[in-house]
Amino acid sequence: MIIQLSLLRFPLLLLILCSPVRGQHKNEIVATLDGQTQQIRIRQHFTYVNRSDKGLTNLYFNDWNHAYSNKSTALAKRFAEEFNRGLHLAKDRERGQTTIKTLVDDNYGGLDWKRVENRDLISVSLNEILKPGESIQLFFTYTVKLPSSKFTSYGFTPNGGYNLKDWYLTPAVFDGEDWRLYDNMNLDDLYTDVAQTTINLTYPEKLFMATNYRQSSVARFPGGQHTQLFGDNRKSCEIILTVEETFTKHVTAPLTVITDIESNKYDKISQGISIEKTAHFLQENLGEYPHENLLVSDFDYNKSPLYGIGQLPSFIRPYEEQFQFEMKFLKTAIRNYLEETLYLDPRQERWVNDAIGYYLMIKYVEEHYPDQKLIGKLSRIWGVKNFHLAQMDFNEQYALFSMLSARKNIDQALTTRNDSLIKFNEKIANGYKAGLGMSYLSAYLDKTKVDSSILDFYRNHRLKQDVTAQDFRKTLEKYADKDIDWFFDEYVSTDKKIDFKIKKLQKTDDSITLTIKNKRGTDVPISLFGLQNDTVVSQYWFSGIDTTKTVTIPRNGEDRLVLNYDQKIPEFNQRDNWKTLNGFFSSNKKLKFQFFKDTEDPYYNQVFYVPIANFNIYDGVTPGMRLYNKTFLERPFQYDISPTYSFLERTLVGKASFKYRKYHQKTGLFYTDYSISGSTSHFQKSSRFSTLTPAVSFGWRPNDLLSNRRQYLTFRYRNVFRNIDDNLVGEIDTDPDYNVMNVRFVDVDNNILNYISWFVDAQHSSDFTKLAFEMEYRKLFHSNRQFNLRFYAGKFLRNKTESDFFSFALDRPTDYMYDLSYLGRSESSGIYSQQIIISEGGFKSKLENPFANDWIATTNASTNIWRWVEAYGDLGLIKSKGENTRFVYDAGVRLNLVTDYFELYFPVYSNLGWEIAQDNYGQRIRFVVTISPKTLTGLFTRKWF
Repeated sequence: MIIQLSLLRFPLLLLILCSPVRGQHKNEIVATLDGQTQQIRIRQHFTYVNRSDKGLTNLYFNDWNHAYSNKSTALAKRFAEEFNRGLHLAKDRERGQTTIKTLVDDNYGGLDWKRVENRDLISVSLNEILKPGESIQLFFTYTVKLPSSKFTSYGFTPNGGYNLKDWYLTPAVFDGEDWRLYDNMNLDDLYTDVAQTTINLTYPEKLFMATNYRQSSVARFPGGQHTQLFGDNRKSCEIILTVEETFTKHVTAPLTVITDIESNKYDKISQGISIEKTAHFLQENLGEYPHENLLVSDFDYNKSPLYGIGQLPSFIRPYEEQFQFEMKFLKTAIRNYLEETLYLDPRQERWVNDAIGYYLMIKYVEEHYPDQKLIGKLSRIWGVKNFHLAQMDFNEQYALFSMLSARKNIDQALTTRNDSLIKFNEKIANGYKAGLGMSYLSAYLDKTKVDSSILDFYRNHRLKQDVTAQDFRKTLEKYADKDIDWFFDEYVSTDKKIDFKIKKLQKTDDSITLTIKNKRGTDVPISLFGLQNDTVVSQYWFSGIDTTKTVTIPRNGEDRLVLNYDQKIPEFNQRDNWKTLNGFFSSNKKLKFQFFKDTEDPYYNQVFYVPIANFNIYDGVTPGMRLYNKTFLERPFQYDISPTYSFLERTLVGKASFKYRKYHQKTGLFYTDYSISGSTSHFQKSSRFSTLTPAVSFGWRPNDLLSNRRQYLTFRYRNVFRNIDDNLVGEIDTDPDYNVMNVRFVDVDNNILNYISWFVDAQHSSDFTKLAFEMEYRKLFHSNRQFNLRFYAGKFLRNKTESDFFSFALDRPTDYMYDLSYLGRSESSGIYSQQIIISEGGFKSKLENPFANDWIATTNASTNIWRWVEAYGDLGLIKSKGENTRFVYDAGVRLNLVTDYFELYFPVYSNLGWEIAQDNYGQRIRFVVTISPKTLTGLFTRKWF
């Protein structure tokens, strides 16, 4: 009997040993969430299995909650790079941290551990080598202080809820050679080993739970609740605790969905039908979901939304409710579906999930909403429907947004690590490019081959711990009947641009011979379409085009040949992609005048116009029309012509510029600008100035594209022409017309914690030669005190002028180069004279004799007293020819509401004495104001690029 029982047990034992759980870590957690202190007390029993073929003396664990603990973590530095100082200025009660109390092994022997520098990682030193195949049990006791959700949305929320993710210690991944040690940088890309996890969680009463783990029933007791969570072959556990029950469970045939995504105008029954529809789509295109439930939360969607028009408030969103709901649900479901089952390195190989996910989104729209326009119902409105944007299909947004990055020369290879991506690329462009690349590959091979590859890859690699992007490549190559090395070696692994054009075309009665030019040399295939009355009558693919390739195709009634007509290929420039077969003159693009900016239409020369209005006190409000050619995508050549009418002077004023930008490398010498610009306006009543300026400038950026440091070198020749009112001729003591050769080198590191910039400026004209140097430094200390320091020095090398028009100034330069945006540049009294633009001396008080025609050296400093209230002080020495050197100073209070954009200065004491006690103090207050929309929008866009 004993032998029979043993024989019966042997197959069961063999099955257990051969199951996927073999060698899996085991994680048992007992956690108590204290709603009063926002802390989680944790006892964690972790069984670590050495699955490598090397002995281990140290183990590493991710402790991403500790990223919120201080101002020097990788997360805090990342925020600073994105001009977000929220974590730097956070109060202690808002910060998160992990406090480890004890760590012992299974023999109750204490283990040495340490935090890896100031990182979100813990290193555990083992008492003896952990050999391959062996395991060790670790017992942690620690407290997790949760952060405020205002930083990354994770932590405790203002209404008493909790968003928990990456909240307990998880094992870092050892790949057999190195440990993959990554910090929390708000990228949602924790890379941790898979474990069999059980969590016994006690949490406050009156909260409702949603989780991606399997959950037991909830036991309630006075003051709290208790539940068990189970994760089989899972990574980290996500928990959302809300004060209201917002999540519903949808049991569909393919899988069970827990979601709180909804639409007020889309009824519950219809929402359920849409969820069933998308669930079947996921199963058909990916395969069976191996876990008990899929969490699809509004919280997760907001962390990674479908950028663009879909982010508009729901009451003005132009899509039908069903489409709007399904795209929001699908976007989040696909992302979580893949992250919960494909265990690639999300920091280094996220592009694989992006490629599959966005490809499926493109496919879903093609199958279910083929006529959906990018701007939805707005495309049918009179006045809007003529825009090219209104004619674009919904799926064309992927090429549009990915090309936005490429046109700015900031695009990055899909294989670039997440933490090295510019924010715009990390959030939008790279994901869109990855999905578009799969769509490109699908068109080149065959849709069924790519679809089969995705199914095969998912079926054979889901839940596997050692899956890599190389496995994805091998799967695609297995189904491809053509060479697709170009996809991985050119499209995925580089940032090379794709750009083709039809160079020559010859036709006979039965054939067409054309030459296709590869303008960028990127070795990828290109599609060619033959159109007849806008209907596709033929299609071809050509590859192996190094520089040019001449091909002959049969004639099938085509009246036009177009490269990349379906725009499946993210091509850099599509304006030269077509040739007509109806003669030379018909091939010329028509001129199209269009109100407001639009997307790029390759079949027209677009000229945009928009009404504008400017202001200064001499011209008053000057309405006019702006004519320009800049689309949403940047162009090499741009012109901008803005004629306006001055009602006060009853004449035309305005400005115009023509610029050609040549991009070079991603780093080092970044671009060269060639430009010529002109402007005309009035500087006093009946007195006009005009400028004409040819210029060339160079820009540099460092190897680290995330760095905000830039360097510029500009050469310009400013020509100034002035027509002066006869009544003012006696007041003008310089020649009315003059020109200045100006060379300036600027180095700026625009960092919110440590801002530093400096420039050297040289000017030469027939009457003077001068040099100037300026340095500005801003420091935000750990104490949250900000210190600003500026130094300026200037010297005339020669000066034949008799007036102070070209002299250095302490507080309000004459601006003879007409660079500064004065509202009333010639005013010496009144509110407009109180406008200050920090330049040259940078003083705020109006001192007597503020000019220097020999040399000047000043220092401006300020520091905050309370929040945006600062104390400032200025010191300086100025020297004019034939006079003694003068020491000047002033001090006062600065209201730094928005640095460089809106500030107020209240002088207190200076060379004039106690100004605050003197008459007419209101006229001594100075202000900085910026009304340029372009300058103001830069405050919001700077973190993205």
